[in-house]
Order: sequence, then structure tokens, then C-alpha cells
Amino acid sequence: MAKNNKLTHVAFIMDGNGRWAKARGLPRTAGHKAGCDRIIDIYEECLAQDIKVMSLYAFSTENWNRPKAEISQLFKYLDAFFKKEINRLIKDGSRVIVSGDISRLPPKTQKTINEAIDRTKDCPNFTFNICLNYGGRAEIIRAAKLFALEVNNGKDIDSLTEDNFNDYLYTKGLPPVDLLIRTSGEQRTSNYLPYQLVYAEMLFPKTPWPDFTKEEFRKCIDEFQNRDRRFGGIKE
Repeated sequence: MAKNNKLTHVAFIMDGNGRWAKARGLPRTAGHKAGCDRIIDIYEECLAQDIKVMSLYAFSTENWNRPKAEISQLFKYLDAFFKKEINRLIKDGSRVIVSGDISRLPPKTQKTINEAIDRTKDCPNFTFNICLNYGGRAEIIRAAKLFALEVNNGKDIDSLTEDNFNDYLYTKGLPPVDLLIRTSGEQRTSNYLPYQLVYAEMLFPKTPWPDFTKEEFRKCIDEFQNRDRRFGGIKE
């Protein structure tokens, strides 16, 4: 029997772009382009399903270990994505935010991202959270330092709670993740949103991200809605 769980925040690890390209005899960068092209389809389905927040693991702190040419091309695809889709996001009332330290990104990419954030800052309907140069452990350390600075300036150390710790995270103001989907079959979270995922349901479809269709996304939503979410308690 369906549980009809409310899905407010869905997070994606968009895995499998390189393997998708290799299977077709294409360079890895072609897989990243196909992956960027897939984002808008899944975004549209989020809107159709009345989901309010979509988080995308676009570039991790560990991804700097990849070849420089691949990294450069990936940022070019991100630039192109926002330039192409920004007006659609504004029309939909979708706010762009970034989780991660973008100061290390190419200046052109920083400019594109900051313009998208500024142009959509008052959009009320949806939050498009793109995680760039993001690492979960780094985020928690950053949050601890921010609170420590406040304590140094006189804040009561005992004022910190599990609830208000969220105020020091990149995802301040966002609800916790309800559903994590990692495509391409790998079954790990890879340093992604560890604080936000503590009670998330997780699904690991084997489909690589460039082939992850709206139909497959809907199947994941159906499975989520039939999960028994108890949050540590017991249902009578």
C-alpha cells in the first residue's frame, strides 16, 4: 500500500557520464555534455511533481584530480547551460543557489554563476541548488569555523543545536534531503551532503545519468513514496 511520502527535496549524484561516452566510443567530455543536456529534463519533472528543491552534485572537491582539459570543458558546459536556461529558470520562478566554494573556479564560470544567483534571488517557486567545488566534510568544517568565530565574538557556545547548525551550512534555509538518487549503479554517497542526508531514502539505478529519463525518475519517485519512513520511531 502506498505511503504517499511527501517529496520536497531530491538530490542527485549525476554519475556515469564518462562510462556512457566510453561505451559509445566518444571522449569523456561528450558524456559531460550529454549529462548537462539531461539536467533540464529532470528539472522539468521536478516541477511537474511539485518538488521544491533539486540539488545536483556537479563538481566535487575531489574532481580536481581529473585531467585539466576535462575539467576545463566541464566548466564550459556549465557556462553554456546557465546562459541557455537562465530565462527559463526565471520564468518558472526558480532560484539558483550554489553549495560549495566557487572561488577556485575559472573567473568566467564564477561570473556566470553569480549572475544566475543574482538574477533569480527573488524567485519563490523552486530552488535549483548546484553543488560546485563541494565536499561534505569541508562544508561541516566550514560551518564549525563560522560558529567558532561567533563564539569568539561573544555568542553562547551552548546555543548551537542540531536545528540551527543548518544555518552555518551552504544549504541554509533548505529542507533536509528526502531522496538521494545516484545514477549508474555505484552505491555510495561520495562526500555529498552528509548532514542533509541523514534520513534520506537512497536509490541507485544502474542507468547512467545521460540516459536517466523522466520515466525512470518517476519510477524512483514511486518507490520513494512506498518506502516506510519512520525517522527512528515506530508506527502503530
